[in-house]
Amino acid sequence: ITGNDAEGPGYSVKAVQTFLKKSHSAGAKAESKQFTRAEEERALILYARENNLWVDEKDFGTYITEGAEQKVFFPENSDCVVKLADALFYLSWLDYFNNLLLHNTFFGSTTYELAGFHQKNEKLFVVLKQRFIEVTEMTNLENVRKFMLTNGYVNKKNNDYYHPVLGIIIEDLHDENVLTNNGVLFFVDTVFYI
Repeated sequence: ITGNDAEGPGYSVKAVQTFLKKSHSAGAKAESKQFTRAEEERALILYARENNLWVDEKDFGTYITEGAEQKVFFPENSDCVVKLADALFYLSWLDYFNNLLLHNTFFGSTTYELAGFHQKNEKLFVVLKQRFIEVTEMTNLENVRKFMLTNGYVNKKNNDYYHPVLGIIIEDLHDENVLTNNGVLFFVDTVFYI
């Protein structure tokens, strides 16, 4: 995943993805092997330390909810939610950051912005900010299906789609991950795979 955004809320995500790509290249050249997730985490911890990107738990805000992939918080006097994620669905952190960049590319109204990193019980989490979407009505999954089909996706099963031209998969588009505000769909939690 490439891009040339030099500014904007999604740039911080791109900066980490670029850092991870360079780390993978350096690791592969130096050791002639695959860069492991543990090595990625060590590199991300160093990156967070060098760039002062540690976020304290007190800065998350009020706990709202969680799913398998992340916990969601609402900071006081904010128009954003804070999401704490551990890239559970991905084999590598690079894949996870590619996912975030794909989300930012396709769903600019709910762009992820990197707030930093957090470590708890020796587990690394990425801390993201995303625009808060007020739900005015329950999401009709038939509307999501029509939207995806109109944009060239094929429904593979349930709430999972594949784009045959782009070669990407987007999963988990159920009514808690696609919100509706005044008839407009907002994709807030997407799971992209290349």
